[in-house]
Amino acid sequence: MPFRKIGRNVKLAAIQLHQRDLLGFPDILECCEFSERTWFRILKLWRETGDVVNHQPSRTSCGCLHALDREDIDCLLRLVKQNPDYFLDELMHLLKTNRFISIHFTSIFRELERACLSYKKLK
Repeated sequence: MPFRKIGRNVKLAAIQLHQRDLLGFPDILECCEFSERTWFRILKLWRETGDVVNHQPSRTSCGCLHALDREDIDCLLRLVKQNPDYFLDELMHLLKTNRFISIHFTSIFRELERACLSYKKLK
């Protein structure tokens, strides 16, 4: 069976059908179009966490880790609002002296880009 995303509601419905003995195991698999492996993974997750969706980040998650946390980003945005003419290397120096964060200017650029701010220039 090819990979397809199974919605949380479908998984919950299958769990409810199973717990209330409304449908047998083979019928649940057929109606929801689950493989046995998928069903037992969902059931295990339900029994361990009480939910059918794994909210823990996996080791193979996409994207890079963010170098700044929310407080650091707020500080960066305040600095830019105070003086929109700061260059990236000046912001880098201010973060290093004020927040004790050693970060590359490309990371600052990415965070400003994520915050939908205009482009900054290097000296």
